[in-house]
Amino acid sequence: MSKKAIVVVGPTASGKTSLGIYIAKKYNGEVISADSMQIYKEMSVSTAKPTIDEMDGVKHHLIDFVDITDTYSVSDYCRDAKAVFDDIISRGKLPVIVGGTGLYIDSFIT
Repeated sequence: MSKKAIVVVGPTASGKTSLGIYIAKKYNGEVISADSMQIYKEMSVSTAKPTIDEMDGVKHHLIDFVDITDTYSVSDYCRDAKAVFDDIISRGKLPVIVGGTGLYIDSFIT
């Protein structure tokens, strides 16, 4: 089985989230967040995390799962993203990686 994904990147407020959701809905996918601040539970307002309504029924991963007092590195992200990616692929779905943290994306896809 081929391991393919779509990656949506760009600057803040460029429409990445809505495009990622559109792609996930169109191609039977799930979103993997690649935003270094959306991982934190306590940082909802300042990070433009998508609301449940904005997610529009599309499963999102790697959002709101790290406590603000915990250390989380790019290595941690790559480990967690790989586990989620492999799970999405195993269920016959398309991973849609969405975010603006270039270091996370570059480190994961290379």
